[in-house]
Amino acid sequence: MIKLQVIGNLGKDCIVKEVNGKNVINFSVAHTEKFKDGQGNLKERTTWVECAYWTDRTAVSQYLTKGRSVYAEGAPEADAYTNKEGQAAATLRMRVQSLQLLGGNSSEGSSSGYNQGNVSNAGTSYAPTVKTQPVAQSAPVEDDLPF
Repeated sequence: MIKLQVIGNLGKDCIVKEVNGKNVINFSVAHTEKFKDGQGNLKERTTWVECAYWTDRTAVSQYLTKGRSVYAEGAPEADAYTNKEGQAAATLRMRVQSLQLLGGNSSEGSSSGYNQGNVSNAGTSYAPTVKTQPVAQSAPVEDDLPF
């Protein structure tokens, strides 16, 4: 199983559609990474993930608005295509299995009344959950490094 996890902000309001009698919420999530290049210049790289959330509970769609921070988890898909300039390009897509709203968005602030919650196809609760586990402190072994 391959699983994709992304934390980012919605680039625009979601779109709810009905396809063959089932509901799907489509939205795009942007994650911006800041880093320094070889010359020490600060750079930004934004990765967009196009998300499709198939669910009967579309009430969450009212909270999926531009600027909202979310955590989404699901199965990734990649599509290759040729863009308008004739160059090869790719799109990263995800079939969302779990969705969590994070904080408020830029237009609401923190007094929205619905600041955080989990949404999953496995359960029926929008209530926030917090899981904590002790973190093991150990020195990395050189053979355990993935590169």
